[in-house]
Amino acid sequence: MKTKLLLIALLAFGFTSCLDNVAASKKNQDNIAEEKNEDFKFWVWTTADAKRADSSYTSEFKKYSENGIEAVLINTNTDPELLSRITPLAKKEGLEVHAWIMAMNRPGDSVALQHPEWYTVSREGNSTHDTRPYVDYYQWLCPTREESRNHVLGLVEGLAKVEGVASVHLDYIRFSDIFLPIGLLPKYDLEQEEELAEFDFCYCDVCVAEFEKIHHKNPRDFENPAIDMEWKQFRLNKIKAVVDDAYEIAHENNKDLTAAVFPYPEMADHMVRQRWDKWKVDAVLPMIYHNFYNEEVDWIGFATKQGVEDLKGKNTDLHTGIYLPPMSAEDVTKAINLAKENGAKGISFFDGNALTKEQLKAIKEASK
Repeated sequence: MKTKLLLIALLAFGFTSCLDNVAASKKNQDNIAEEKNEDFKFWVWTTADAKRADSSYTSEFKKYSENGIEAVLINTNTDPELLSRITPLAKKEGLEVHAWIMAMNRPGDSVALQHPEWYTVSREGNSTHDTRPYVDYYQWLCPTREESRNHVLGLVEGLAKVEGVASVHLDYIRFSDIFLPIGLLPKYDLEQEEELAEFDFCYCDVCVAEFEKIHHKNPRDFENPAIDMEWKQFRLNKIKAVVDDAYEIAHENNKDLTAAVFPYPEMADHMVRQRWDKWKVDAVLPMIYHNFYNEEVDWIGFATKQGVEDLKGKNTDLHTGIYLPPMSAEDVTKAINLAKENGAKGISFFDGNALTKEQLKAIKEASK
């Protein structure tokens, strides 16, 4: 009888322990899920204007913070004074501030415009100082020429010194588009089935001379430059070198370096001479603008996963970037879930001024 009672007691104890373990496991899973949601960051890109009143900025920043957005990327046209003025306003509303800079594409740069030799040159021999590919605001600086790259790095340093900024955020950190996104081609009445000479950069004297010194051949003489891997790699390396130097500058000033990039590394390599999985950078925000490529919302998950896979083993986080204007609130919710499910550390919205009430509501719900 005692043996039976002991056996019953042991079984009851075991059953209770199992229930406790299940409950503890569920609690741990809930905690992990909560932590993961807390770790998922919501960003927004926005552009500043020195003429705007502080109260206007406060209202904008409050709109973001009250709806679950935690970080704001601010384009001040590389003006450290304006950034210094705005940063405390954003931080007061609980936002993290990132200094957004147009890096190699410097439209209307008053200093650079005084130096026509600083600009990239196409295979046709045209400089973007005077002849702009696709759009009038495309004025690309050469990443090889010491003076032009130092000018860009000097602008990075100016922003990195602003107190309270979390990172310097490089945009247009690449060459001009050798291929446009397929969804944009009709806008320019273009067909791009091969690399076209007018969109192929940089064939300036400095780039050609440095490449020729290393590889003993002149890219201007190539019958088909698109298939010369050394020439392509030379240009990829030149962009990487600017990024790596910017990384050192940012970190010397106790700031991170982040960058807006094309959807995933292989695609960026093909379209704009940008191989961002090789860079020294703390975080990338790939612009996974599905409608630019005639893709459905699901493509956001595919491109996010591609980038995450390419960054494995590297100290670089990926935060998915989406383009808001054509998206419904349901699409925004779906995009957020796709980014999370495919390994992104956050999601950024372009741009803040385009956010609708319905989209903000979707973001707020997802951020809880």
